[in-house]
Amino acid sequence: MSRSAVLEVIALDADDAVAAEQGGADRLELVTDMDADGLTPSRETFGRVREAVGIPVRVMLRLADGFHAGDARAQDRLLERTRELRAEGAAEFVLGFLDELGAPDMQVLDLLLAELGGCRWTFHRAIDRARDRHLLRTTLAPLPGLDTYLTAGSPTGVDDGISALVTEAMQQGEPGYEQQILVGGGLRLDHMPRLLAAGINGFHIGGAARPQGWSGPVGAEEVTKWRRTLDN
Repeated sequence: MSRSAVLEVIALDADDAVAAEQGGADRLELVTDMDADGLTPSRETFGRVREAVGIPVRVMLRLADGFHAGDARAQDRLLERTRELRAEGAAEFVLGFLDELGAPDMQVLDLLLAELGGCRWTFHRAIDRARDRHLLRTTLAPLPGLDTYLTAGSPTGVDDGISALVTEAMQQGEPGYEQQILVGGGLRLDHMPRLLAAGINGFHIGGAARPQGWSGPVGAEEVTKWRRTLDN
């Protein structure tokens, strides 16, 4: 089925993945440990999720909370986990690291992209912590596989960032703004009319898909509410 808007749902395991797909999700972001805002899942978890659903799965590449890749040892661990996931069949990813000055950490990104070999990927909400959003976009524009920015428009969430998101949507197609905007981070259904009117067509939900909060699983009915809003 062809849809005009993409709905991505955070999944922690295969049960979440199945419920999200049943509810109408177009894609999953697979993570573990939401206490740290989502870290890299195990190879085994990815394998179980991939077997359970037919929709694309984007796998988080991050081993610690925050938007810094850590020292050389931490980077080596991340590269090894990336290789394991690639060997398991992962073909889409979510990543993004900043240096101490709030600019994109190109050294780390280049190392990871060499392992990804052209896979499609999302630069996640590190953009919301960047010193200069526009400079980050134009710097990353040539990188292979980058097709999406996951952003709330602000470090504090969509409530504070919605104006920035609408402004960036008006720049779609300009140099550095070719990638899809995927809105996430405190996203609510009442944000949708303004975002959709601005032409934004990518949406990312986590806790909003879980009727019991992060202590409970994804609910297919909750995902369906979002699907209907986008389709209508």
